[in-house]
Amino acid sequence: MTLLKSMVIGTGSYASDKVLTNHDLEKMVDTSDEWIKGRTGIERRHILEEGRTNSDQAAEAAKRALKDAGLSAKDIDCIFVGTITPDSSFPSTACQIQAKIGAHNAAAMDVAAACSGFLYGLILADTLIGSGVYKHILVIGSEVLSRFVNWDDRTTAVLFGDGAGAVVLGPSDGEKGLLSRYMKSDGRLGNLLYIPGGGSTCPATHESVDQHLHTIHMAGREVFKHAVRTMVDAALHGLKEANVKPEEIDLLITHQANMRIINAVKHRLKLPDEKVFINLNEYGNTSAASIPIALDQAKREGRLKEGDKLLLVAFGGGFTWAASVIQF
Repeated sequence: MTLLKSMVIGTGSYASDKVLTNHDLEKMVDTSDEWIKGRTGIERRHILEEGRTNSDQAAEAAKRALKDAGLSAKDIDCIFVGTITPDSSFPSTACQIQAKIGAHNAAAMDVAAACSGFLYGLILADTLIGSGVYKHILVIGSEVLSRFVNWDDRTTAVLFGDGAGAVVLGPSDGEKGLLSRYMKSDGRLGNLLYIPGGGSTCPATHESVDQHLHTIHMAGREVFKHAVRTMVDAALHGLKEANVKPEEIDLLITHQANMRIINAVKHRLKLPDEKVFINLNEYGNTSAASIPIALDQAKREGRLKEGDKLLLVAFGGGFTWAASVIQF
């Protein structure tokens, strides 16, 4: 069976106008703008307003991607949503987005792979289009991490922000499309980055809330070490499968978690600064949303042109990691 290729035919993103700067955080926790920028590269992050939901912001990003693709919601056959901050345990955030945008012909499901969730969804969507099962698939990464942060913990409170990004995939009309698909995980490392409470193992109680078990817990140094190793590994596997040399890449978009991690990947691939897209300073770590937000921004700013080769690479809790080379 010969697989078809899928290509990105539309992009969109959304982030709230409400911004939390490093200077704002100085008033909330024992930290400083200099400390945050020096260790992470982050200056600001967007915070979703009270009363608005993950599916609200994701629906806005989806509508913008559909408009960019020249399609209506009824043209969508399937929706994948990378998220670890769903509106509720069920129904899925994907189903709630489906209802809000009117994509009544679509199947819909969430992909819980943390920061790799968008790339996992993208690869799954590509496979479904490639096998001829579906024609148009909406892939979204959307997170409201600010509601899962312990604001008394300066090591994690400064890192995360909210936002959503989306792409529409459709059949390729030639050389364009995904040239490689690489996904990996190692559940043995799950306790280095996780939220202990909220599931069936640790349902919500007064005690669990008081102990901050429903917020993000991270072993920073260990996570950093594994993130560098696995993102470089994913990037090299993605390039090898695509039969593309690092110097042939026109733009690298990594998960926007930490400037030192991004620089490590850049140096390993020997890419110049102009070939690396960075918006970490503006958005912070938005988990599954970071790559699609960056992809949409790069497109709108003219950093991508037809025929460019793009390398996407992510790492997240689980641990999970993934990469894909795309000809734009």
